[in-house]
Amino acid sequence: MKVVGKNHWDVAEMLVVVRGGGDLATGVIQKFFRTGFKVLVLEVEKPLAIRRTVSLCAAVYAGTYQVEDMTARVVDALVECDRCWEQGEIPIFVDPAGRCLNKTISPAIVVDAILAKRNLGTHRVLAPITIALGPGFQAGVDVDVVIETLRGHHLGRLYFTGEAMPNTGIPGELGGESAARVLHAPAAGVIKHVCKIGDTVNKGDILFYIEEMPVHSPLKGTLRGLIQDGLLVGKGLKCADVDPRSPDVVDCKTISDKARALGGAALEAALIQLRQDG
Repeated sequence: MKVVGKNHWDVAEMLVVVRGGGDLATGVIQKFFRTGFKVLVLEVEKPLAIRRTVSLCAAVYAGTYQVEDMTARVVDALVECDRCWEQGEIPIFVDPAGRCLNKTISPAIVVDAILAKRNLGTHRVLAPITIALGPGFQAGVDVDVVIETLRGHHLGRLYFTGEAMPNTGIPGELGGESAARVLHAPAAGVIKHVCKIGDTVNKGDILFYIEEMPVHSPLKGTLRGLIQDGLLVGKGLKCADVDPRSPDVVDCKTISDKARALGGAALEAALIQLRQDG
């Protein structure tokens, strides 16, 4: 990392690698992107995000994708990243295991925003500063800082020792509904859309098919999330999310309050570590 003075850094010369490009990760990416860091996103070959309209990982399917003021572009080789950065874009590289870290590239900061509820290979040796979102990591052991992702009073809290709260397995409440609003695949098979994200749906409407099996909306509301069309999904995989609130308050096109809070927390964690290192 390039230091320009005591506790001042040339962030434009600092590479931040974010593992994951889903909706919450996109909030993290935006904070680093807007404050001038070089950002590289590592993704899986077939992202499973359901809130695709606000997830930069949608670029993996489309080639490029825009969320608010950010445009992500898939690169086939890391040498293409410089061109993306020069054009003000965010490169996405398919590397689910993060093999490029400390082999091909040497980032200043690595943020694990996969939200897998377990550690999929992020450790302190990967970068001078390592940050992870949610449970599955021990601060001071696996990574430098862990960020609380559970909605409530402690959302966005930084842990410099210890772990985030355990996964409850219960979706956050929206419009008085929690588990009932989230749909999981009733069987394995290829998904075929009937509705699209942002549609107003009624209870019982067919949202999508898995092979020939229709999957119905459990609630009246707005289809807030829907997994990528044509994917082969396993039984039990989260595939959709119906928001029961009024359509006037459901925004499927901009980053959520939770994602922004986590993004701010990740940036705060990075700056604290930079100050200590500087």
